[in-house]
Amino acid sequence: MSFDLKALERIIAEKADASAEKSYTAQLLANGGERAAKKLGEEAVETVIAAIKGDREELKAEGADLLYHLLVVLKAHNISLEEVEAVLAARTQQSGLEEKASRAE
Repeated sequence: MSFDLKALERIIAEKADASAEKSYTAQLLANGGERAAKKLGEEAVETVIAAIKGDREELKAEGADLLYHLLVVLKAHNISLEEVEAVLAARTQQSGLEEKASRAE
C-alpha cells in the first residue's frame, strides 16, 4: 500500500464530513478547529520531548501524530498541503539563513 501526506490529507477531508460521534477528525474540526489547534500544540511538545529523550520509536509515533494534527489544522483553515508545499518550494530558492532574514524585515 502506498501512503503519503496527500493520502492522509484526502482521508482527513473525508472524515471531516462524518458525524462527530463517529469521527475524531470531525470532533477536532468542530467549532472552527480550536480543539485541533490545541491538540497540535500538545503533539508538538510531545514530539520535542521524544526527540530530546532520543527515543526513536516514540519520536516516530509522535511525529506521525504531529503531522496528522497539522493537516487537520490546515483543513480547518482551508489551507491545502499543496499550498504549504509551494511555500516550501519558494523557500528553497535561497538559503535558510537568507529566508529567515527576509521574514524579519
